[in-house]
Amino acid sequence: MSLSVRFLGTAASRPTVERNVAALALMREGETLLFDCGEGTQRQMMRYHISFAVADIFFTHFHADHIIGIIGLMRTMALQGRTDRLTLWGPRGATRVLRRAEQFGFDRLGFPVEITELEANQPLKRNGYELVPFEVDHRGSLSLGYAIVEETRKGRFNPDLARELGIPEGPLWGQIHRGIAVTLPDGRMIDASQLVGPTRPGRRVVITGDTRPCATTIEMARNADLLVHESTFGDEEAERAIETGHSTAREAAMVARDADVRRLVLTHFSARYSYDASELEREARQVFPKVIAARDGTEIEVPFAERGTRDAGRGAEDAVGGVRE
Repeated sequence: MSLSVRFLGTAASRPTVERNVAALALMREGETLLFDCGEGTQRQMMRYHISFAVADIFFTHFHADHIIGIIGLMRTMALQGRTDRLTLWGPRGATRVLRRAEQFGFDRLGFPVEITELEANQPLKRNGYELVPFEVDHRGSLSLGYAIVEETRKGRFNPDLARELGIPEGPLWGQIHRGIAVTLPDGRMIDASQLVGPTRPGRRVVITGDTRPCATTIEMARNADLLVHESTFGDEEAERAIETGHSTAREAAMVARDADVRRLVLTHFSARYSYDASELEREARQVFPKVIAARDGTEIEVPFAERGTRDAGRGAEDAVGGVRE
């Protein structure tokens, strides 16, 4: 089952020639979730082949560089003849903030727009996963990060042993894989544990939005397959990071290390790092080696991590599947 994230905007505060402002698309088995929608996101979606059929947009907070693009995106959707509902999700205050855009034509869109306010630690149940909002620390305002947490998977079924035991292929195999004991025509009772291995974890992807390093992120990202953490500044601007409610690349790496994640991706860079964020990546690697600095268009594939194979001895590029740009 496919799972990947595509970075549509990796700049902080304002767009630059090389980077657009905040937006990220997560694709899972044909479903696309959009996180934040900075100015120009609609063009980035076209540029990097993200469908406008997205049904859900999640906002981490309501600073301008994370929300201004929603007006243009919705107008483009309307001009393309969209009729399906679009749901906008965000922290408390979402209704008040997002309804202000009605003056730009929400009432003439031709499709319904629903705005839903989220509370931290109240999961949204979806097909095969849940999306968990959690509170982060960004300049005193209520800001949310998001964890996409897949359900635990069934253990592996052993078809060779099933054949050796004389169990005919068909419905009996399915029952056993679902954990149901079966009785064979010859009277033998077969317990599912004989043929099915231990359950396997689903994947976990954590997106912080803008934040200082905080305990809630560490807890939510514990053993995550992928952590996307803002890293607006380098070491030389650590004081400014504190003043503005942001993180340095080194601080993001410390969060990843303490949470024991499989991979860290840095994003949301100050304009001084717009052309080249390798310095930030270097500083982060001094703390946590499995890290890359995203560029606009970077796509990260997130494969399943089988139990007992947590990247021992592997490099960053192998840790969580392919990186495409």
